[in-house]
Amino acid sequence: MTSELPEYYFRVRDNGAAVFRIDTSNRQRRIEMDQIAIANIRNGDIKPQGDRELSDEDITHIRAWMKERTALLERRDMDDIHRAIDHLNLTTQWVQSKASDEQLEEVTDALLLAMHDLRSTLVRKKSARLP
Repeated sequence: MTSELPEYYFRVRDNGAAVFRIDTSNRQRRIEMDQIAIANIRNGDIKPQGDRELSDEDITHIRAWMKERTALLERRDMDDIHRAIDHLNLTTQWVQSKASDEQLEEVTDALLLAMHDLRSTLVRKKSARLP
């Protein structure tokens, strides 16, 4: 069973990726990875590496990866928020049924401040969305 390697490899880093072109056409069939660009999903920049000029095909592949990566990160963000809601509910249950006085003393102020900050921000953002 032969598996075909992709033409490009994206080494994920903060705000994007280092982009490599994959080459296995050498005599030893060794995988060679040639860095061709840096892609920044935050600002949309694609910077060629060295004296390289990127082809239209390179740009097309990189832009497609950037779009897919941005969508994945947005889905992960929403999943994290839904998990945070679950954790808030679990925390409420813990406070109500299991927490000792010492445990509550340790976390009450931090939780109250975090919840106050979150509530204030949510209320401000919601009022800004109202017509």
